[in-house]
Amino acid sequence: NEYITTVISRPERSSLSATIAGYPISIFFIVVNEFCERFSYYGMRAVLVLYFKYFLLWDDDFATTIYHTFVALCYLTPILGAIIADSWLGKFKTIIYLSIVYTIGQVVMAVSAIHDITDTDRDGTPDNMSLHIALSMLGLLLIALGTGGIKPCVAAFGGDQFEDHQEKQRSTFFSIFYLSINAGSLLSTLITPILRGRITDHFPVCVFAVVFIVGSGMYNKTAPQGNIMVKVCKCIGFAISNRFRHRSSQYPKRHHWMDWAEEKYDKLLIAQVKMVLKVLFLYIPLPMFWALFDQQGSRWTLQATTMNGNFVSTVNPILILVLVPIVDSLVYPLIAKCKLNFTPLKRMTVGMLLAGLAFVAAALVQLQIDQTLPTFPSSTVGQAKFINMINGNINITAGSNPITLDAFSVLHDDYLTFDEPFNLNLGPGAENVVSLPDGTRSTIIIIQDAATYSPTLRSFSSLFCAELFILRILNGFNSTLNVTVGDEGFGDIVTNNMSEYIEVAQGTPKFVIRNDLGDECVYTQTLGFGSSYTLVIPSTFAFGPNCADSIRPVMDISPNSIHMAWQIPQYLLMTSGEVVFSVTGLEFSYSQVDSVLQAGWLLTVAVGNIIVLIVAEAATLEDQWAEYLLFTSLLVFVCIVFSVMAFFYKYIDPTKIEAQFAHMEPYEKEKKKSLDMTKKNLYGNDRRGSNSSNKGTQQTKM
Repeated sequence: NEYITTVISRPERSSLSATIAGYPISIFFIVVNEFCERFSYYGMRAVLVLYFKYFLLWDDDFATTIYHTFVALCYLTPILGAIIADSWLGKFKTIIYLSIVYTIGQVVMAVSAIHDITDTDRDGTPDNMSLHIALSMLGLLLIALGTGGIKPCVAAFGGDQFEDHQEKQRSTFFSIFYLSINAGSLLSTLITPILRGRITDHFPVCVFAVVFIVGSGMYNKTAPQGNIMVKVCKCIGFAISNRFRHRSSQYPKRHHWMDWAEEKYDKLLIAQVKMVLKVLFLYIPLPMFWALFDQQGSRWTLQATTMNGNFVSTVNPILILVLVPIVDSLVYPLIAKCKLNFTPLKRMTVGMLLAGLAFVAAALVQLQIDQTLPTFPSSTVGQAKFINMINGNINITAGSNPITLDAFSVLHDDYLTFDEPFNLNLGPGAENVVSLPDGTRSTIIIIQDAATYSPTLRSFSSLFCAELFILRILNGFNSTLNVTVGDEGFGDIVTNNMSEYIEVAQGTPKFVIRNDLGDECVYTQTLGFGSSYTLVIPSTFAFGPNCADSIRPVMDISPNSIHMAWQIPQYLLMTSGEVVFSVTGLEFSYSQVDSVLQAGWLLTVAVGNIIVLIVAEAATLEDQWAEYLLFTSLLVFVCIVFSVMAFFYKYIDPTKIEAQFAHMEPYEKEKKKSLDMTKKNLYGNDRRGSNSSNKGTQQTKM
């Protein structure tokens, strides 16, 4: 209690501010609020592209497109949130209202991931995928509006809680605030993949809304005072329209096109707008960096699903926490001691080059992955694998391929590829014409006809691509079997039939096999990441102590062999680029012109994500490594353009310009008053039909 004091607020504030150790109590609610909000956002984003791929069953390109559309919206809506807060509702009400929108969006998103709401036949697959897609898109739209809308308000609202004499505490608050963002991001990327598929993923968003509302009575709430972005846009709009009205050659030219706004706006605002436009022009190449950076959550995540190991999305927030102090305390001071003029724009150029190198590393990793992946059929051919379910060796011919199959075995080679219907000869009097659907894989099992005791066949579709741990059961036993693994079940499998594939846990899961009499057999199978198996239960299977010995695993797709640790170099390069580029870019924006450029900076992130979705849909590159190199080439080109622009850029000191105009303000007001009187006299003479037009022209020129 000795640390709790009462501080008299500024005159415009009606309430007293309770503090702890010199800090307003209200900021602790704001910091917890930001931690929970970032946990919820980054946790949802960490598995979003996987949700698109495995639940909504979208292909990689479409999943990438929707992912980056969502991220782009998250960085476009902050401008709307800032305008609403500064012009109408104020920061507090904007945060409250948009937090409610945010919470509803997360709840809708969670509900969309529950397959039982449309799974009427309880087979584990949604029957109305359109409903799930509609709910997902609605949820993401609300989340984008909520998270983007409160983004520009929370930090500024925290700064409003401090008095003028608490400048040191305010500075510390922003450091703690930034730490809470990274802590929320780090913990969410660690925990959320573990909780994937559960509604608890979205619990923190409800917490942050409640925490923020609890502190309502302690906040200093400032009234809306107008949005500077609106003023800037109006000033630019007036300058353009005024210049268009005076486009005739009879009007004297002005030094800068923004000077045409002088009739309505003061020169300080016009000078600030000029500075903003100058820096925004420099921002034009920057979206290309974000086009590469934000693919960590899409393309790189999808790349990780074809590798072996644990998901490595946690590498980025960990590296940020490590690299930021190293770069600030070690790298930059060493460069300064070498007397190198490492300006902010040069740092940003280096950051862009590091991002390009990260994508070169990603392309090299992708080349190694492609060598280990199975060759899947194109859209013009089909593939088939043959399993002998007869208790004896057989010789068959598939097209021009002679094949010898041992009892209850499969051809050791990979799937055979056929571009047209082929003859399958199982022996004398057992010829079949097989037509495989193009672009698919099929498993053909050879069984013994009960009536003729001659070989016959059945065909089942095979998994086209496996990136998790997927398995199915082929029952060759003489009775119906029920197989379960953990909480999942394959259902009742009749003789000589195949179950559907289901996803099982990584490691060595236990499969429990039961018959109608209650007999039970336990079988274990080690699964590697990305592997797919068909467990063959032969006709010779018998329940008992050694029942598992007769079960034959048939590998449909081999496990991923490239470890995810090979992604660490590309994450290290990209995060190094982020530290050098992003942190420096924010610092540069603050040093040139403050608030308006923050909106411009967020717009570069949004445009970068739009570039990705355009390339993902428009590019016709079949190989992912080629797309990585395409982005690298684009970034290198943009980096060269940016370095040329930076070379000719002259740094601005806004304080000097503001001081200059503050000194000139009394003189400018007097001059403007005199000019208005001159125009009034001039226009009055013109309306009266005076012959003093030449004199009026001379006065205007003067």
